[in-house]
Amino acid sequence: MTSSAPVIVPISNTQSTGAAQSQPPIATPAIRSFISNISETVRNGFAQRRPWSELIDRSAFSRPDSISEATQRIRKNYSYFRVNYSALIAVVLGISLLSNPFSLILLVALLAAWIFLYLFRPADQPVVFFGRTYSDKETLGILVITSIVVIFLTSVGSVLISALVVGLAIVCTHGAFRMPEDLFLDDQEVGSTGFLSFLSGPSANSVASVVAARV
Repeated sequence: MTSSAPVIVPISNTQSTGAAQSQPPIATPAIRSFISNISETVRNGFAQRRPWSELIDRSAFSRPDSISEATQRIRKNYSYFRVNYSALIAVVLGISLLSNPFSLILLVALLAAWIFLYLFRPADQPVVFFGRTYSDKETLGILVITSIVVIFLTSVGSVLISALVVGLAIVCTHGAFRMPEDLFLDDQEVGSTGFLSFLSGPSANSVASVVAARV
């Protein structure tokens, strides 16, 4: 009696193959797209800035005769130099944060928490901390409370407010003492509103859409 070897039937793993084929291609991370939109928006905004030589032209400075004239000068100069003024305030804010490293670290940590825990976290990946799973609403509430504590109960709020006050004081002083008679404004530029209107773009829209979708 001859012994026959067992027949080996080839088994094709169709389930794993199908699962591998059904997986969508890896998409570009949202954070990378957000940074790209931010850099593009900032570049487009700075492309609208006025020459700095016009901003510091000493021959164009004179003392205003009244408060109403100073207010009118500020309004016209703001419409013309709004990108330059925004850059000046950003520089003052950056210097203030660099001179207060503790506030800078807290602000960066808060911004990172918003980005990685809420704004650009995949919806199918809940936040798990100490074995407890937090929903989107709970995560949003914790981040809001943390932001209030960091901004209003630490030195971060005072640093930001003082920097903004100093920046606005510089802008208002320059706008009040610079004569705007040599500035030529387009109707579209005069009608634009918002101190940071040049930064409104796809980056702001993407953040707003993410927040609206999660709330």
